Amino acid sequence: MESSPPTITIQVKFTGRPISMEVPAAATTAELKRLLQPLTNVLLRGQRLVCKGTDPQTLITYLLGAPIISGKVLQDAASLSSMQVVDRSKVMLIASQGLHQGDGPITKNSSSSATSVARTSNVKERQTQKPEAVVGKSRAERWKLTGVVALHDCDLKAVPEEVWDCGPSVRILDASNNCIKEIPHKISALKSLNCCFDLATELKLKFMVNVTFDSFSLVGRIATLPLSIGDCESLTEVDFSANLLTELPEAFGKLYNLKVLHLRNNGLTSLPSTLFKKCMQLITLDLHGTEITNDILRQVEGWEEFDERRQQKHQKQLDFRVGSSGVFDEGADDDNRRR
Repeated sequence: MESSPPTITIQVKFTGRPISMEVPAAATTAELKRLLQPLTNVLLRGQRLVCKGTDPQTLITYLLGAPIISGKVLQDAASLSSMQVVDRSKVMLIASQGLHQGDGPITKNSSSSATSVARTSNVKERQTQKPEAVVGKSRAERWKLTGVVALHDCDLKAVPEEVWDCGPSVRILDASNNCIKEIPHKISALKSLNCCFDLATELKLKFMVNVTFDSFSLVGRIATLPLSIGDCESLTEVDFSANLLTELPEAFGKLYNLKVLHLRNNGLTSLPSTLFKKCMQLITLDLHGTEITNDILRQVEGWEEFDERRQQKHQKQLDFRVGSSGVFDEGADDDNRRR
């Protein structure tokens, strides 16, 4: 029987919060960062790991943006052992501003965490005060008649079955401010769905769920999307910003009417290969705060045609002085972005 590979225990300190990590002794810095991402919400390219033993002057030099002597800051490709990181070593994690998934870095005293915890506490308090909303027959009939399903602030843990029974009658779905943890495959039943009603009268598909903290482990955020989302052929605008997505299903290429796609602050490392080739109406893409940089974006097949479409849209906005600040947004961060 093969024995398990040897492991070491490392204590990573992040904004005053110690995180105990057990990793393979042969692991690289990049592998350690991948393990830290779901525990801190900080993207890989936003993480800087510094040996706890680094002298203060070197650390100050790093924080000011000056180059560091090799061996002080852990290099991605290097093994932990080659960087003198051994069992019981202490490492400090320094996060670059804005390079995170979800609502923001998970910190001990951050305002983002406090707000999220407070919001979740309010939801839980409401849940103890009243039972989960019950969907009556008249309500379902009203959804079919109007095409609008309003389920915001209903203390829901899942989308009611009555919604899927409405099928192609549903055009707008608002499921914000609930405790919904995943989007089920049944979403494919909503053939006519094109948006979700937002308070700012802006139409978008936006499934917002709350963040719940339990010993600083994140639960209650959308991490995967069902393949059946590709069957929602009427979708024109999708917003999955500030979630825990690391990839999108290839089925996104079936959303031929898609015009706007917001994916800011997720752990995405790639896009569906058919996105630019098949989604010929796509003109707005927001990938800021993800692992996909502008250099990576330009290598995706079909990017040239997509770029031409959005450049034309930007020029029209300039010509008519409508909806543009005059600054063209590339859609993602530059590789050298470090704050």
